[in-house]
Amino acid sequence: MKSSFKGLAAALALALGGVSGAAAQTDAERLDHGKGLVETNCARCHAVGATDESPLADAPAFRTLSERYPVDALEEAFAEGIVTGHPDMPEFEATPQQIADIIAYLASIQPH
Repeated sequence: MKSSFKGLAAALALALGGVSGAAAQTDAERLDHGKGLVETNCARCHAVGATDESPLADAPAFRTLSERYPVDALEEAFAEGIVTGHPDMPEFEATPQQIADIIAYLASIQPH
């Protein structure tokens, strides 16, 4: 009985260790996914990386968004579909997971 309990405890510890490693991979995948979404949907006007320049002079670089807004507050804007007063910016609708990934990516490129 003790032996099977030790085996179960060892298997559980191994499984939990694997979950921890998987969570780190998931975070990296989320950042990559968020980056891909902004590159696809926003990079024609905005700088979406840590050092690039915005192709459209009036479009703010995403790495400076925290100077204007708390980045996590943008979640609601994404959830409602970003619509602005200028005609060049397309409407953008995203799923909750896409929004979470975009916010995670945006947070990752803000100056600390």
